[in-house]
Amino acid sequence: MSLIQHVSSIEGVDREPAADAVISPRKAVHRVLSYDAFPRRNEDDSQSSVAAYKVFVTKRIAQVIATILACWVASGIVFGFAALKPVLLSEGVYEWLCDKDELENGVEVCFKQELQLNLFFTIASITANVSALPIGTMLDRFGPRFCNLAGCLFLAVGSLLMYLAFRIPEFDGYLIGNFFLSLGGTCIFVPAFQIANAFPKHSGVIVALVTGAFDASAAVFLFYRLAYEASDRGLRPEYFFLGYLSVPLAIFLTQIFLLPAKPYKTASQLEEKIEAARDSSRDIHDSDDEISDANEVASLRAARRKKRQAKLRNIDNVLGGLDERQHREEQEEERHAAARVWGVLHGEPIQRQFMSPWFILITLLTVLQMLRMNYFIGTIRAQYEYMLNSEALAQQINNLFDAALPVGGVITTPFIGFLLDHLSVPNTLTLIVFLTTAVGVLNCLPYLWAGYVTVILFVLLRPLYYSAMSDYATKVFGFSTFGRIYGAIICISGIISFAQTGLDALTQGTLKGNPTPINIALAVLTFIIGTILVVFVKVESRRWLAEGAESERQGLLEGVEEESEEEY
Repeated sequence: MSLIQHVSSIEGVDREPAADAVISPRKAVHRVLSYDAFPRRNEDDSQSSVAAYKVFVTKRIAQVIATILACWVASGIVFGFAALKPVLLSEGVYEWLCDKDELENGVEVCFKQELQLNLFFTIASITANVSALPIGTMLDRFGPRFCNLAGCLFLAVGSLLMYLAFRIPEFDGYLIGNFFLSLGGTCIFVPAFQIANAFPKHSGVIVALVTGAFDASAAVFLFYRLAYEASDRGLRPEYFFLGYLSVPLAIFLTQIFLLPAKPYKTASQLEEKIEAARDSSRDIHDSDDEISDANEVASLRAARRKKRQAKLRNIDNVLGGLDERQHREEQEEERHAAARVWGVLHGEPIQRQFMSPWFILITLLTVLQMLRMNYFIGTIRAQYEYMLNSEALAQQINNLFDAALPVGGVITTPFIGFLLDHLSVPNTLTLIVFLTTAVGVLNCLPYLWAGYVTVILFVLLRPLYYSAMSDYATKVFGFSTFGRIYGAIICISGIISFAQTGLDALTQGTLKGNPTPINIALAVLTFIIGTILVVFVKVESRRWLAEGAESERQGLLEGVEEESEEEY
């Protein structure tokens, strides 16, 4: 994603979620986007949420489908920039920035035009990252409906600005228009994960589908570009963006007439209801003493017992029976053990977490990764035009990337989930460093086959990295500070991504279009920081496990001593 992207008992949308959710891409982009990553309104307020079993199954299914479709057409369309860029060039966007000599020489894209188009993407990418935390806070304060409606407004404003920019040559509304499209997409994506509470037993699948829909949304501009080329440029961009207004309108109507006005109760809230419903003392009320007829009292208590048992059955239907819930808890404990670093900084003050090498190193790595990814997305065609000295071959690589980017995030989701569930954090980081180094090396080779392999590895690495980073944050720092930790990492990385504009200027200016020195520098820095992080985590994980084993041994010895004293 660049985020943006992104990950309990209800798979990534509980206040205290089980690891099953947070250690897989089901929360990807970023768990900072999940409904429960931030302090929320009073959960005890019966008016703040509704139990899923009170809503018909068919309606809940329709709500899930509508949410996934909304994410597919709106949440991350700005990341399809590589597919839209040829259309922008064909339409002469920012061509007025070119010098007269450049225009007379017939250059496809001039220096200043290239920088401005890349800034067009950079601003949208940064917006998607930095806005995740404040939008998540807005979600918790005002609820999912408000957030979705705000997203519809932002998408509509962005579409109108883009329409006017293409329609009126004197109006430069491209940057601000793309900014609002990115902001609107994040507003749609942020509350989407809470719909998993509609089917707690299947919430992992639902969150995976939402995450996949975000990745697939990058294909919106690809489909438009294909239609644009098929119509021999007849389907002009202003008509596309005017027609795209139907998307926020459809989401608005869906929100008003179909999607839940209040979020569904989380699994932890349903567990509380189970405990309450199991309490047989609730069948007896103080008011029963006021009734003299024993048969009437018995009848009332029987009715209460029947209602209580019916509630238990309803909750079991949506949450799973006792055996199923216990099985999930056992799986969670196994994953904790496999992580090797679970709980290292859980419960520590947020200031200590921020100052720890655990936070500093993952932030540095994410800054470099986000910068590399956005630089690659924004300049892929220009890079390979220079390295291969062929517009046609560069176009082939660009076309592969346009198709592979949205597909990669979708098809890799279950595999990433499996990896994060079964690999330790040190091994996961080792795999990431290996893949990032491979991508960095291949991205410097001036061969067509290297370009193809780079694209394939890139679209596999991108969702893996963001899911693994979310996974790392939950396992190391814990749930109580997750929103602030993850949000800080994403926001810092997003802000520093403004450096991409400088990299673009350096590439087009001093380096005369040669991206290789920058690719080498980023690859080397990423390898160094990644290696330091891997070594640190491996050393600390051994120390953490040793301390845990020693604490357990001491506990057993103390237990034996206490038993001996009692016997004596």
